[in-house]
Amino acid sequence: MGQTIACANQKGGVGKTTTVVNVAAYLAVDGARVLVIDLDPQGNATSGLGAMRATEGASVYDALVNDVPLHDLVVPTGVPGLHLVASSIALAGAEVELVAVPQRERRLARLLPPVAQAYDYIFVDCPPSLGLLTVNALTAADAVLVPLQCEYYALEGLSQLIATIHLVRDHLNPALAVNGVVLTMFDARTNLSAEVAAEVRRHLADAVYQTVVPRSVRLAEAPSHGRPIAQYAPESRGAAAYRALATELHGRGARHAVGGAT
Repeated sequence: MGQTIACANQKGGVGKTTTVVNVAAYLAVDGARVLVIDLDPQGNATSGLGAMRATEGASVYDALVNDVPLHDLVVPTGVPGLHLVASSIALAGAEVELVAVPQRERRLARLLPPVAQAYDYIFVDCPPSLGLLTVNALTAADAVLVPLQCEYYALEGLSQLIATIHLVRDHLNPALAVNGVVLTMFDARTNLSAEVAAEVRRHLADAVYQTVVPRSVRLAEAPSHGRPIAQYAPESRGAAAYRALATELHGRGARHAVGGAT
């Protein structure tokens, strides 16, 4: 059975979706069977992989709310070996709709086993919040991947995310681990990025990936073309970083010590 990795951070604009799309693409390029589940109502992973947010009957919303099997919702992408379960604007109301549903935190966990055997990696792109959708992802996942922007407030809110991970581990998913923390949007021209990176590594030690993702115009442009960086600008610095990150993730495995974050 493949590894299920939830990519989560309650702060928006930290490179979460960019990380999911591009790591998934490079793993697929290297021969892995990969599924991306877009659990964010904004649908950026869906559009970043060249698909449209579903209007009805073809999104992860239908699985969570209406018990449609996930394998009925999987669509191919432009990257061989990389498949997608698309997002839908209807997801914005899913948390309210699921409030009265028994075992509402385990909806995704119950849906995954029938498709998990078909993939080496399943990435769940979470919304930028710690609500019920993210809790569903954490309950279903083997591990959490945390993108962290190299900005002044990088560590602000991280303790809340780690506390949520611990709560999920204690009450819903004892096997949940932290895969690692990825430093994103690194700007080598500023002292600030270097200082933030050093501070994060001091706090989180070996939970932090060695690969650092730089700020990159090409990375910012790629989603508007519906293509991962491996296809849009494979010679760019952003492409080199995500290829290295995918290689490091594959070597690390799903589970890694939380280090200083515990």
